[in-house]
Amino acid sequence: MTTPDELKAKALNLTDLVEYQDGSVVSKQIIKKDIGTVTVFAFDKGEGLSEHTAPFDALVQILDGSAEILISGTAHTVKAGEFIVMPANEPHALQAEARFKMMLVMIRG
Repeated sequence: MTTPDELKAKALNLTDLVEYQDGSVVSKQIIKKDIGTVTVFAFDKGEGLSEHTAPFDALVQILDGSAEILISGTAHTVKAGEFIVMPANEPHALQAEARFKMMLVMIRG
């Protein structure tokens, strides 16, 4: 298992940093600082994150597959190569209709 420090100053493919696992959500934190985090996730079909809020904006970029992302009651289908910003303090949730990988960038401020 690589640590965040082992990822520094290397050209890497984000989709290779996490592997799909049956019935699971797998994550790998790339950057963890007081001001924010960057995390890569792999969601198996049927997995997701239940509705919640965060006190700061979060950017989700889909790396593989597509995800249904619900923001304040509105569903958005986001595909590989696309991103969406989840606004601070608005309820949001993610659901894997099929397997997908994503990068989550959260910046506190």
